[in-house]
Amino acid sequence: MNLVEAWFSILTRKQVRRGSYASVADLVAAIRAFIAAYNPNPTPFVWTKTADQVMAKAVRKDTSETEH
Repeated sequence: MNLVEAWFSILTRKQVRRGSYASVADLVAAIRAFIAAYNPNPTPFVWTKTADQVMAKAVRKDTSETEH
C-alpha cells in the first residue's frame, strides 16, 4: 500500500465511517475539518517490516492443485 492509500485509510476510519452526513456538503465539510486538525501535527509513517519481509508475503503460493 502506498502512503497516499494509508492516509486515505486513516481519513476513512477516523472521520468518514464515524459520521452521519445529511448531504455531500456536510461530508466535504467534515473531511476539510479532519484535514485542518490533522495537518498541524502529522505523524510520520513508520515501516515495521523490511522490504524482503513484505515481498516474501506478497508472493502467493498455490493452495490447491485444482486446474481451472
